[in-house]
Amino acid sequence: MVDGIQVDLKPEELEKAEKMMGRKPNAVEAGMIDVMWSEHCSYKSSRPVLKLLPQKGPRVVCGPGNDAGVVDIGDGYVAVFKIESHNHPSAIEPYNGAATGIGGIIRDILCMGARPIALLDPLRFGSIKSAHSRWLFKYVVKGIADYGNCVGIPTVGGEVEFDESFEQNCLVNVACVGIAKKEEIVLAQAKYPGDVVILAGGATGRDGIHGVTFASRNLTEESEEDRPAVQVGDPFTKKLIIDSTLEILQTGFVHGLKDLGGGGLTCGSSEMANKGDTGIDIEISKIHLREKGLTPFEIMLSESQERMLFIVDPKGVEKVTGILQKYGLSWSIVGKVTKSKNINVFLNGKIVAKVPAKLLAESPIIERIAEKPTYIEKLKTVEKPPMPAEFSKILIKLMASENIASKEWVYRQYDHEVGIRSIVKCGEGDAAVLRIIGKDKGIAVSSDCNSKYCYLDPYNGGAGATAEACRNVTAVGARPLAIVDCLNFGNPEKPDIFWQFKETVRGMSDMCKVLGTPCVGGNVSFYNEDEVTKRAVKPSPVVVALGVLDTLKNITTLTFKNINDYIVLLGETFPEMGGSEYYYSVHRFEGGIAPKVDMWREKNTMELVWSAIKNNYVNAAHDCSVGGLGVALSLMSIKSNRGIDIDLSMANTKNLRLDELLFSESHSRFIVTTPKSNIDVLLEFAKSRNVPAFHIGNVSGLPQIVFHYQDNEVVNCNLIDVKQAWECTIPSHMGQ
Repeated sequence: MVDGIQVDLKPEELEKAEKMMGRKPNAVEAGMIDVMWSEHCSYKSSRPVLKLLPQKGPRVVCGPGNDAGVVDIGDGYVAVFKIESHNHPSAIEPYNGAATGIGGIIRDILCMGARPIALLDPLRFGSIKSAHSRWLFKYVVKGIADYGNCVGIPTVGGEVEFDESFEQNCLVNVACVGIAKKEEIVLAQAKYPGDVVILAGGATGRDGIHGVTFASRNLTEESEEDRPAVQVGDPFTKKLIIDSTLEILQTGFVHGLKDLGGGGLTCGSSEMANKGDTGIDIEISKIHLREKGLTPFEIMLSESQERMLFIVDPKGVEKVTGILQKYGLSWSIVGKVTKSKNINVFLNGKIVAKVPAKLLAESPIIERIAEKPTYIEKLKTVEKPPMPAEFSKILIKLMASENIASKEWVYRQYDHEVGIRSIVKCGEGDAAVLRIIGKDKGIAVSSDCNSKYCYLDPYNGGAGATAEACRNVTAVGARPLAIVDCLNFGNPEKPDIFWQFKETVRGMSDMCKVLGTPCVGGNVSFYNEDEVTKRAVKPSPVVVALGVLDTLKNITTLTFKNINDYIVLLGETFPEMGGSEYYYSVHRFEGGIAPKVDMWREKNTMELVWSAIKNNYVNAAHDCSVGGLGVALSLMSIKSNRGIDIDLSMANTKNLRLDELLFSESHSRFIVTTPKSNIDVLLEFAKSRNVPAFHIGNVSGLPQIVFHYQDNEVVNCNLIDVKQAWECTIPSHMGQ
């Protein structure tokens, strides 16, 4: 409590703030410090660990510390991309929590000077058999759909994972990609004293106050009382903000730009002033408000949506405000940039807060303790489950499992084709492909994470998420350039949780270094833990990889192209079933050895696939991951409406059990197809790159999915039966 107002600062943090200011902060100042020193805004626990991630590279234009990462894609263009979390708001108010997550990530791209062109939504919920999880799932998807569809930005990718650890704490991560000319990039900084500060867009209200501090603690039985901390979005205003902002940037009068999301006006002003080594004076009586009676504390902490903060050359104020007026948007001249290096807040000319910008924007860090959880070694040594007898039934059961089943129920609610950029759409390939208008060039984006791997082996889980996101981009013919990440974990104050976090980041870092894909931005979401059950989410490092296609002629999808084409497995399969969907869905089994990542093998295999696509050696490509070889091949059959005839004996180089051969989820594997005329060339090409390659079968003209092993038929499923099992799971659970 400070002057009768509740803040979440710990006593030692208040004491530190007093020492830095040379006096006790008043309630408004304490509130400002509170939001900026929250875990959500400050990264005070994660900053020392995040330094492990490589952040620079020949294509990197802007890296971490900006509102979004920027990479050079050639021909004068840059791709701008970012991922954020909106987990806590979505857990208590799924519709608005998810919708405003979309709104916030769009603004992050926009305030870099780029036009947002695509969205992705990696989502995680408890079991779909749970009524609570179905409620969250339904309204999170609806919130994303309603907002994205109204704004006119296609949702082109994402993923959905179901696991009991997400029952109370769903994970709603949202990513956005934008395109700009390299010279059009704008930074969130206030460098020039005398510049005018303009607040534009939505009116400021009481929604979202304490949003970032709410997101920086565990959910409890009282969390429903935090519903006012969830913001309310307005996609129609957002569309006007996008168009007006892009037009305003063309005037050349904008010296800095930032969206007001988490932390509101306090965060926007202090971060811009700190980056510019300046100060900002704010007169809050000038701010357009949604309701009367807002206090300075509420105004400075409000996280009302659809607001942008412009730093404008005084000569251009009339031009900028004229454009805002043309679009019917509200705006206020709320202050000016100064030399003071303070954020000075005034109400009718009387100062109500004075805080150094650096104190707000550069919070003290916390050195957390990390200890390896005892369960890690125990789960490695559990006995393998018995081998099943009927693998045809097992394959159908896996295809119908909630994590493998079709997610068309999700993406059919999205307008994933709005605009003219989408080439490879949802379900057609391992990554979305978007054209650069006017150029024979495209970008590919994909998101990935497997929380089960990360729970059993955080290092290899983090490396594997990075690798698979890049494999997905490679499979459509693109060369991976960079990643962004959203790291979702439990309470960092617990040593075992912080160990999971450190190991995951270490694995991601090592993988990025080998692949040459720097991490150019991201988000950390801690406290995804239920205070009542004391259960934390499984570690979930969601990775979004972005790649570039130098020509659209190289685009490759996962569908079989011709009957009798040769099916080739690139990479080897190992007996590493821990975290597999087979163990989870068939045996309800947790434990075993999770897939290990051989980083140089991963790099070699991706390079081979990219080169093979470029040289027209393959006509279909698909990453082999969740569900293993059996599921990957079945999915290709379903999407192509063509059967397969496979001999598993050709790929058993490690003396595996049959269930391991079919369903192991080893990394560094692709399934590709090629016509008969290219098979020898492809196999020789793989051999020259030291990548194991096995001709395992052919595309069939019969509607059957058939696997042989050692001259025995071990799987024979009608394609229609497999397709029906795969398609019906989600709709049937969701009442459709």
